[in-house]
Amino acid sequence: MKTLPTIRFFFENKSVSLLQRTRLKKFLLALFKKEGKRVDSINYIFCSDKRLLEINRQFLQHDFYTDIITFDLSESDHLSAEIYISLDRVRENAQTHKTTLKSELLRVIFHGALHLCGYGDKTKREKMLMREKENQYLGEVEKMRR
Repeated sequence: MKTLPTIRFFFENKSVSLLQRTRLKKFLLALFKKEGKRVDSINYIFCSDKRLLEINRQFLQHDFYTDIITFDLSESDHLSAEIYISLDRVRENAQTHKTTLKSELLRVIFHGALHLCGYGDKTKREKMLMREKENQYLGEVEKMRR
């Protein structure tokens, strides 16, 4: 029996709500399809700076704050992953970049998805391409809301 692809959102605290989750899940599945990826199960876990710093230290041996950590757990050509997002960082980034919390949250959600599609962000060139793709999908999701 074939299982349906699932995308789930988990919140370690209720400091932010994610509206239109069903629409966002469908959009993410379309993003993965457009990028040539098939989804089995992806969990987005929204947490605090403190929690993400613990994960960063424990699994990546990095001792600094970050907005997102993506763990690709795939064992086949179907994506399986956990994506941890610091809501504290997203809030701070929104203020720094003078954008809305909602827009920055979507950008980081897409950023994690794009990592699973093979996009990196280590070099200047990779960062530019990643930002282009984030902007592309932000534009597409914005068109859907009109």
